[in-house]
Amino acid sequence: MQMTTDSFIYNPCDEEEDDMALACCHGANGDLFMLARFPDEDEVDITFRDDTVHIDSKLIVTFSADRLLLEIDAADAQSLGGDTSFEIRHSTPESELAELADTLRIILQGVGTFVSEIGRSAEQA
Repeated sequence: MQMTTDSFIYNPCDEEEDDMALACCHGANGDLFMLARFPDEDEVDITFRDDTVHIDSKLIVTFSADRLLLEIDAADAQSLGGDTSFEIRHSTPESELAELADTLRIILQGVGTFVSEIGRSAEQA
């Protein structure tokens, strides 16, 4: 699945939502994509359009200045229409990239692999 967005809405710790970490966007066609995680949970919630899946392993996120690539296991992908990869082209301002990367790192901590192409190398999140 591919989509294009101007930028992400993100929050490393949303106090109004029980400290949930969140990164989401709307595609040019209106599709919603969201990664979210509560600090006391061992899984990441992935929402695409109206469907949500909860993943606790085998999750890889690669982030660059103009692209976010999410890769999930085929078994988890069934709930999201069968796509195992989600490529999101974005125009997030350069001044926000580090904070967005930090938010993604929080979301994936202990659950998946985070690969940052904006100054840091691959790491187990």
